[in-house]
Amino acid sequence: MATSDSTVAIIGAGNIGGRLAANFAAGGQDFLLAGRDQDAARKIAADLGGHAEVVSVDEAVDRAGVLVPAVWLDAFEEFIAQYGERLAGKVIIDVTNPVGPDGSGGYKKVIGEQESSGQILAGLLPAGARLVKAFGSLSAPSLSSAARREPERAVLFYAADDAAAGDLVAGLIRTSGFEPVFIGGLDQSIRIEMFGDLHEYGALGRVVTKAEALKAI
Repeated sequence: MATSDSTVAIIGAGNIGGRLAANFAAGGQDFLLAGRDQDAARKIAADLGGHAEVVSVDEAVDRAGVLVPAVWLDAFEEFIAQYGERLAGKVIIDVTNPVGPDGSGGYKKVIGEQESSGQILAGLLPAGARLVKAFGSLSAPSLSSAARREPERAVLFYAADDAAAGDLVAGLIRTSGFEPVFIGGLDQSIRIEMFGDLHEYGALGRVVTKAEALKAI
């Protein structure tokens, strides 16, 4: 796969990373797949018809102009700290939900109730890096089961401060089998994070179509 500003890399071969990879491949998107567990990445890539090229995280950062760290919030923060200025000029897609186990089989926020992981991460990035919040408003199972619904596609919401970066990510949302719906700048990120009013596990409570989504906004 040639390197360009539009080269996409998924970083993380866990539950979310694997589902995003499958959806991208089903839409014909070629991409890099990286993670600490390269064996897990190779296992995922083996079923994706040649659309995924397994590389190291270092190589993904060097080659891709669009990075999708499919990791928990703390690992995302560590990723930014490690690569720093190497992320300048890139589009960074934030899929995180700032939650952790609550000890009772559910989840709780790991940041302040009024804080957004999207805004926190954007504040950590170097100048020139453009963060877009996307792909996190549905649960992992729904990312698989709701992709490519007919006749009306299910919605994935996204937020962005940079219009060009937002448009690029909207295209990836379509490729992955969903209808993109823009909700505004990153100051709206909290709405599409878990427990937010536009999240499947929040006030919205379900997967919706575009017509339903526009009413909810």
